[in-house]
Amino acid sequence: MEQQCIETLRQRHQALVEAHPKLRIRDRAQRLGASEAELVAAGCGVAVRQLGGTAQQLFRDLGTLGTVMALSRNDHAVHERHGQYQGIEADGPVGIVLGPDIDLRMFFGNWRYSYAVTESGRDSLQFFDKAGEAVHKVYRTEATDATAWQAYVDRHAVATDTPITVEPIVAAADAEAPADADALRAHWLGLKDTHDFFAMLRQHKVSRLGALRAAGNDLAQQVGNTAVETVLGRAAESALPIMCFVANRGIVQIHTGPVHKLVRTGPWFNVLDASFNLHLNTDAVASSWVVNKPTVDGWVTSLELYSASGELIVQFFGERKPGKPELGAWRALLQSLCPVALAA
Repeated sequence: MEQQCIETLRQRHQALVEAHPKLRIRDRAQRLGASEAELVAAGCGVAVRQLGGTAQQLFRDLGTLGTVMALSRNDHAVHERHGQYQGIEADGPVGIVLGPDIDLRMFFGNWRYSYAVTESGRDSLQFFDKAGEAVHKVYRTEATDATAWQAYVDRHAVATDTPITVEPIVAAADAEAPADADALRAHWLGLKDTHDFFAMLRQHKVSRLGALRAAGNDLAQQVGNTAVETVLGRAAESALPIMCFVANRGIVQIHTGPVHKLVRTGPWFNVLDASFNLHLNTDAVASSWVVNKPTVDGWVTSLELYSASGELIVQFFGERKPGKPELGAWRALLQSLCPVALAA
């Protein structure tokens, strides 16, 4: 952006903040017709230092920071997890963080800009894709090693900022129904691992929702949109450990463990635990599905929530690891939502 455009954006941003002081930066960017990365790069309400190097290089160094808060979100769900970046593998286009607390799958293909940001006294590292949308943020907390944090920023900051050039990311348009529903169902019934599901969708050139609608009620069954509150409520009451996945086009962030404190705030249904927060806009949930997949370890069931545009908002599973069967209590809970029996 040229300097004149930057100054204009700052002025428009300041006027918006004065009129609507509680708006989050993602919402401010949308109202201003700009990307969040452009607001950050322009210093709109923040102090900022651009970070150099690839996202992979920056991620490999996050383990030096100690305990932080990791945040990933999409339009309708925000996933926050406290812990340390451990088990980091970030050498190619796909990376992982596989620690006991912070659990991530990164898809670096469209990651482009990275910044150290200070907003209202709160420090963060923020990663954006080439469209200027936030992919992932790392927040400094009271438990973070302050010296290590400053050393990280100093080590990776660049002297001359790279101007933001926003490029749209066009997602592949998958069919809303498979060309051969019987072939899709046969493929689904032959799955050996939940991770093979995405490859199945690509092979049949069908959207996730298109596959769910075509598979049959024993494999994918639509349930009421209050299901998420029922499931989280019962999991909290019984201390049933779950897995919660929130993704955008650049990352998947996962919580594994129990949930405790559930709070409704307007349209947002929240998990507010010490190490894990989930903020879910239930007004945006257009459909909810119980999904049933075969694996070498037995059947695995999930609750999946979708927006009106067909985007996956959040997924819930029972806690499990490869080589172990699904928790019986979790499967019973999801089956209790379904008027039709699931394949078993």
